[in-house]
This record gives sequence, C-alpha cells and structure tokens, in this order.
Amino acid sequence: MTEPTIGIRRSQPTLMVAACAGMFVFGIVMAVLGAVLPSLFGKIGFSKAAAGDLFLVMNSAMLAVTLLFGPLVDRFGFRAFLMASAFLVAAAFMLLTLASTYGLVVIAAVVLGFGGGGLNGGTNVLTSDIHVEEKRGSALNLLGVFFGIGAVTIPFLIGSLLSSLGLSNILILAVVLSLVPLVFFILLRFPEAKQPQGFPLSDAARIARDPLLWLCGFVLFFESGNEFTVGGWISTYLQESFGTQAGAAALILAGYWGALMIGRIVASRIVGVLGNARLVLSSALLAMAAAAVLRFTSSGALAAASVLFIGLGFAAIYPTVLAVVGNLFPRFSGTAFGFVIAVSLVGGMLAPWIVGRLAQLSGLRQGLVVPLINCAMIIVLQLSIMRVMKRRTGRQRA
Repeated sequence: MTEPTIGIRRSQPTLMVAACAGMFVFGIVMAVLGAVLPSLFGKIGFSKAAAGDLFLVMNSAMLAVTLLFGPLVDRFGFRAFLMASAFLVAAAFMLLTLASTYGLVVIAAVVLGFGGGGLNGGTNVLTSDIHVEEKRGSALNLLGVFFGIGAVTIPFLIGSLLSSLGLSNILILAVVLSLVPLVFFILLRFPEAKQPQGFPLSDAARIARDPLLWLCGFVLFFESGNEFTVGGWISTYLQESFGTQAGAAALILAGYWGALMIGRIVASRIVGVLGNARLVLSSALLAMAAAAVLRFTSSGALAAASVLFIGLGFAAIYPTVLAVVGNLFPRFSGTAFGFVIAVSLVGGMLAPWIVGRLAQLSGLRQGLVVPLINCAMIIVLQLSIMRVMKRRTGRQRA
C-alpha cells in the first residue's frame, strides 16, 4: 500500500522543518560526549578505556532502537516514535548535567543513545518519504547540514563560554534546544503509515537478501565509525599530542562539525551533477588523504587543518548513501533505512571503542590509524556498488 501523496505535498515544507529540527538535536547528541570528555575527566575522573566504553554503550542503545524503528514507522507512522525520541534526548541531557559519578554518565549515555537513534532514523526516513527520487539526495544532504549545525553548537559553546557559563549551564541550554522538535512533532500532520494493514515479513526478507543493501550498509559501517571516532577523540588527541589548550581543541572540534555542515551544503547542490556514486567516491578519497595527514603529521597547525578537510570529506557520504537506499526501496524505506543505519551503528560503536583501547595501550596517535583504514574500505565498497548497479541496470535494459 502506498502513501497518499496529496497530504504529503501539502505538509512537505513544515515536515522538512520538523525533520531538520530533529536532526539538529541529533547533531548535538553526536558531538556532546566528545566535547564534554575533557571536563568530565577532571570532574569525575575515569580512564580513556572507560571513556571508550561510553561510546560503546551509547551506540549499543542506538543500535537497539534502530533495529526496531523501521518496521514501527512503516507500520504505525512517525508521530509517536519521534515524540518519544525527542523527550528521551532532553532527559539524557538533564541526566548528564546532574551526573556526579561515572555510573550516572553511563545511564545518560544509554538514554542519549535511545533518543538520538530514534531521531536519526526517524528524520532520515521522513525526509526520504516526502521527496521524489530526483530530489532525495539533495534533501538528505540538506538534512545533514542541520546535523552539522547541531554538532558544532555544543563544542562551540564549550570552547567560547565554558569559563563564563560552566558546563552545567551549557548542558541545560542543550535540554531546552532538544525540546524544540518535540513541539513540532506534537503539532504537525505526518504521512500515513506505509503498511497500516500489517508488516509483510516476506518482503522484509527479500530486502535483507539484496546485496546492494549490504554493500550500502557496510559503507555506512565504516563511515559511521569514522564520524564517531573523529568527533569523539579529536579534542583529546589535540590536547595530548600537540599541547592544544582545551578551549582551542573544542573550537577545532567545532570546526570539524562546521566543515561537515559546509560540505553537505555543497553536496546538496552538486549531487545532481556528479551523481551519487562519484560524489561518495571523491569524498572518501579526500577524507583518506586528510586522515593520513592527521595520523602522521608532527605539526599541530597541520593537524588542525587536516581535521577540517576530514569533515569536508566525510560530509556527503552518509546522506548520499541513504539516498541510494531510499531510491532502491521506496515502499519499505523505514525497514531499509533501519537495516543500513543499524549496520552503520555497529561501526560507530566499534571504531571509537577500538581507538580507546589502542590509546590505552600505545597512545591516541596509534589509534588514529582506524579512520585511515575505514576510508580505504569505503572506497573499495563504493567501487563494488558501482559494479553491481551497472550489472543490474544492464540486465533491466536487456
């Protein structure tokens, strides 16, 4: 059963605003742990391995909700799911504000994962569903711009206002910001559920067997690992390896998320010219070159510059691959998105955890070989996707 398009067209602009507001908050979710880790080290005191465990538990919670959200939104629609997700994020920020022990930080990370995972999946599927195929890549890259705006917000505030406002007040501001999309989700009219009569498991099995879905999922596996690793560890790396001051390191982290945002603005305009495949491939090549500089340079200034180019390289990969998935499976977009986002979260869960363990053993510089390897894998997988799609197109024409 397909969705009625008249209602979707009438409400598309406001729904896109709501999706962008939700993605903005998800950007805050993704940046907040990396931004507050230096302060939490001083306030509570725990090891780098324990810090890596925080990313592991947050991403585990994201993975759990991602495995559920696709069939849920396909079967029941978006409203209740997105409302609950926004509320959980606000609650998590409040817990993080009040945390005085490592155990409370862990609980906050779990709740943050549940809410953030819901916002990420729900807003991406909503954006895909309300746009036609020709506009889907541009729309998802534009949605990703708001992820970048959210991700840059907390590091920027910490870098510029930590001494005057304090960490608790900055986190309370994050609570307020996370309630904005909740208001949209309460008030707006959403598309009807795509499968209101029940979810056909045979179709889900068919989708799960498609090799393109797996290839796209593993591109996002390595890309998510990269984004989580650089966003989570770069502030600590710059402080430890180059003696960068805490405020300056937070501003460089803000610059990374800002570069991600600018890259997605550019991608939303050029994806129609380059095409999805070439955009992903060229982005991965740029990110790999910048990751090599970050790993091997002994110059703090060059390391800071490479962080910005890494952000530019990462920018288009995630939303553009999601657009490919949306084009392939429009009737079951929630399920297909849930699958590839779940695979991506496994990468996001493992990569920063591995970096934390490597850092504990031999320093963060050794750990940052992980993004370099991940970029190489994205290139290999994207070339495989291009070959499979070319063969499939040839068979369809024949």
